[in-house]
Amino acid sequence: MSLVRPKTALVSLSDKTNLEELINFLISKDVKIISTGGTFQAIKDITDSVVEVSDFTGFEEMMDGRVKTLHPKIHAGILARRDSDMKVLEDNNYEAIDLVVVNLYPFKETVASDCTFEEAVEKIDIGGPTMIRAAAKNFKDVVVLSDTDDYEKFINEWRNDDGVSYETRKILAQKVFETMADYNQAISNYLSNEISNVIPSYSFSKSSKLRYGENPHQSATLHTFSNLKRKNIANSEIIQGKELSYNNIVDADAAWECVKEFDGPACVIVKHANPCGVAESENIYDSYDLAFKTDPTSAFGGVIAFNKSLDHRTAAEINQRQFVELIIAPSYEEDALKELSSKKNVRVLKVDSHNDNPYPGAIKKVSGGILIQDDDEKKISEEELKCVTKREPTVEEVHDLLFAWKVAKFVKSNAIVYVKNGQTIGIGAGQMSRVISAEIANLKAKEEGLDVKNASMASDAFFPFRDGIDKAASSGISSIIQPGGSIKDDEVIAAANEHNIAMVFTGIRHFRH
Repeated sequence: MSLVRPKTALVSLSDKTNLEELINFLISKDVKIISTGGTFQAIKDITDSVVEVSDFTGFEEMMDGRVKTLHPKIHAGILARRDSDMKVLEDNNYEAIDLVVVNLYPFKETVASDCTFEEAVEKIDIGGPTMIRAAAKNFKDVVVLSDTDDYEKFINEWRNDDGVSYETRKILAQKVFETMADYNQAISNYLSNEISNVIPSYSFSKSSKLRYGENPHQSATLHTFSNLKRKNIANSEIIQGKELSYNNIVDADAAWECVKEFDGPACVIVKHANPCGVAESENIYDSYDLAFKTDPTSAFGGVIAFNKSLDHRTAAEINQRQFVELIIAPSYEEDALKELSSKKNVRVLKVDSHNDNPYPGAIKKVSGGILIQDDDEKKISEEELKCVTKREPTVEEVHDLLFAWKVAKFVKSNAIVYVKNGQTIGIGAGQMSRVISAEIANLKAKEEGLDVKNASMASDAFFPFRDGIDKAASSGISSIIQPGGSIKDDEVIAAANEHNIAMVFTGIRHFRH
């Protein structure tokens, strides 16, 4: 395929970045420039060698500019096949347009701001998509620039190779359809928010091939949502360390989502997608120390997340105490980063405290389809707790009960969490029996010499029988938080009263499968 050396360019831009450099280059190549509206005025500030679209077509724009480039002289000039349609152009006194430089109204940026519905609709571009799609379809003969980042490559290739290659034209055309897919999905998603029961279409800005999936024989890719404004797990700032794996990302997400639940300085250590140690204290160092002491064995090779800036003292303690796969925090002291750099394989991520959530909901693939549900964002306040036992929990117990409830939300069902003084002291996860989960939590506490007496316990779902309460009492638990709602609640409450355990109901559960 031959090189294309454009003779006529149509330029219509919302984003006018690097416009002067592009226009000056086109002038140097004697390219006739046609333009519209605000872009025409911007080019006039650079050169008088520009023709307004209305003068080119002989058709005045109308409806406040809604209709200006939707004209056969424009689209015939773009779509004409140079080996078969030139006679048609000649017969109609039209001319070929072989360079289209157009980017679209900033729809996503508009709806991300505090705009009205009417303002959003006005930012749905019509002429721009029509022109770049036509140019992309006819890439055999036309060059299309829909991204300001491509100007430099276009200029350099034409300057060095005396034209634009077929392969480059094809790549630029592909970008147009990728841009349009993202643009159309953004509009669809915005409108779907105005309509109930509409499943959103997901749009991604990039994909990254991972080394492998959960196991080496499985391939995996990370797809990052488009239009993110903050650093989230998928697009985090990777400060140092080895390439992220599938399991790293899953564990990092679990740790980060859990640690965000806490207001005070908190630390969450995750192993195999389950918290194995969580603590909230007066500072990050103490939080890490207490979280680690919950289960040092499981913490080995885990993921550690902090909700406050990581300091040097805590970073040094991590390096001294344990092998860690990955550390997450919203910020780092310079000395902390220097300390962590001594372990070059440790992955260190920086994530913003408040994350984006452009597509709310959780997705799970099943045979023949997918399940989509709302995110589990329900939080319980002290005022919402319902005490169902004769003894009410003390102030300290209420604090620990709410702490345990936050953690239980992120532990695989059946989940049992023991907490004392803002520290997890035993966690039982992923068991078919709730009693067995309680036994595991108790075993973990004993292994580390942590005193369960007068600790608080959370259960992610109700107790179907009193055996779970009896087990808790035998371990020394003094207060329990659970959803309630079992047909045997009266039996469970009676058991708690027998053991002088204070028990509160939340009225909701937190299954995590």
